[in-house]
Amino acid sequence: MTSCCRAGIAVAALACVSLIAPLASAAGSAGSGAPAKGYDYPTQGRVEYVLGCMDDNGHDFANVYKCSCAIDKIAAALPYDEYVEQMTFSKYASLGGEGGNEFRVDRARAQTKKYRALQEEAYQACGLAKASPSAAK
Repeated sequence: MTSCCRAGIAVAALACVSLIAPLASAAGSAGSGAPAKGYDYPTQGRVEYVLGCMDDNGHDFANVYKCSCAIDKIAAALPYDEYVEQMTFSKYASLGGEGGNEFRVDRARAQTKKYRALQEEAYQACGLAKASPSAAK
């Protein structure tokens, strides 16, 4: 095969890839509005979740992957703003006194219940122990 032939094949392959990639990404995002791989969470939010998860489940190397898996499962199902709201309600659900009143209203209880159910599903899918209420630190 001559170098001219190889160059022609390379150009043709590059042209095909450049045409297919935008079509594939457009097809993947044409569904329900959620990206195919989930919602984009900031790195800081993911790291905070993993560290809190490891606080609750142990600081061994395997839990880095299990806790990362759990936040990936949550990110696949929940937009980041909703995650922050539900996680906050869940975290402060047991806050006592007048300061905790805001976290004990019906809306907060519903958000806490949704978050804890989602977290439990993620924990089970990723091989972690049962989620505790403080797992979302």
